[in-house]
Amino acid sequence: MNYPLLSEYITSLKDAEDNLDKYNNLRLIIGSDGYPMMSSGNFAAVFKMQDENGNFFALKCFLKDQPNRNESYKKIAEELEFASSNFLIKFKYLEKELFVYSKNCKENEFPVLIMDWVEGTTLDNYIRENISDTYKLDTLSYQFSHLSIWLASQPFAHGDLKPDNIMVREDGSLVLIDYDGMFVPSMQGEKSRELGTPDFRHPLRTEDMFDEHIDDFALASILLSLKAIALQPDLLDKYGAKDRLLLSTADYRNISECKILKEIYPSSNQDLNKLIALFTLALTQTNLANVSYQLFNIPKPKEQKKKIIKNISTKVTEEELKEAWKDEFGAKYSKDKKKLLKVPSNIKEYNIRPGTLVIGDKAFHGCESLKSVAIPRYSDWKLVFRSSSFSEIGCYP
Repeated sequence: MNYPLLSEYITSLKDAEDNLDKYNNLRLIIGSDGYPMMSSGNFAAVFKMQDENGNFFALKCFLKDQPNRNESYKKIAEELEFASSNFLIKFKYLEKELFVYSKNCKENEFPVLIMDWVEGTTLDNYIRENISDTYKLDTLSYQFSHLSIWLASQPFAHGDLKPDNIMVREDGSLVLIDYDGMFVPSMQGEKSRELGTPDFRHPLRTEDMFDEHIDDFALASILLSLKAIALQPDLLDKYGAKDRLLLSTADYRNISECKILKEIYPSSNQDLNKLIALFTLALTQTNLANVSYQLFNIPKPKEQKKKIIKNISTKVTEEELKEAWKDEFGAKYSKDKKKLLKVPSNIKEYNIRPGTLVIGDKAFHGCESLKSVAIPRYSDWKLVFRSSSFSEIGCYP
């Protein structure tokens, strides 16, 4: 079956009252730029719609054919009809809901998916927007641990867990979106319609691996990354990339040479050590069918009051320099990575790592070619430094 072009869908939805069947009370939302509020991918486009009562909905239109789509969505809808959870959104799949005139198609009535609209941001965007707020990052990992416990205990699976398919609502709660690759019990014995995103799926997964445990590996990988980032935010810049967190498919295939695991393990944080062990188990066994889903549980972080750090010395000692930790640019920090000791003299631009509490005296001594210094934002504490920390470069923050 052929499907309309994106431009043809837009033309049809601009007259939604005439072209939608059961949901002809919905109207397309147009942004301030004059274009519809929407997102599109390889197989589908999602439009923001509104009804006469002011309620928002997401309307998903398909751009390419996928085998057994109708049958799969019917089974998923039947399963989720009674699955009451804040981690899921309600949806309806309608086979011939939208009339579209398309030059490429013999048909003129096409299926759509109607869902509640989720106000929030994707998991990866939320992390980057709050990279300097360790409490929010820690709370995010806690929230995801509860999502993991819930999902691992269900008879169904999402099938394509990744940051883009996990939304963070305005209140910080999480919700799963995009159910195209979902498994439900009535699909037992079928082959997987899609294998998920490579950086979040088990390297040995095939289309024959299709059951309630296909999310186990992604849950372990994502939760490990979230907890590690909460403890050490600079790991995201060092090991992360667009559309993924810390671990990649290359790491999964050669885990003995995984740099990120070598850096974070063993950790002084026992929850992180537990999650590393759980991830390793999921990698070696392909799923976590034989372990308790309660292993995903991590404690709720304690809310921190804003405070000013006082009486911390900016003096740099020989002992601190001797035991210094170096970042990828050669800048030296104290052993606990809280104090910037010395920046290489030949550096031109430098971003002080998130979590730094103190800038040592003469940290930028001799940096004559330095053009800019980026100081991270702080949520629950203030950075301590003296003017002498920057005086060598003629800068007095």
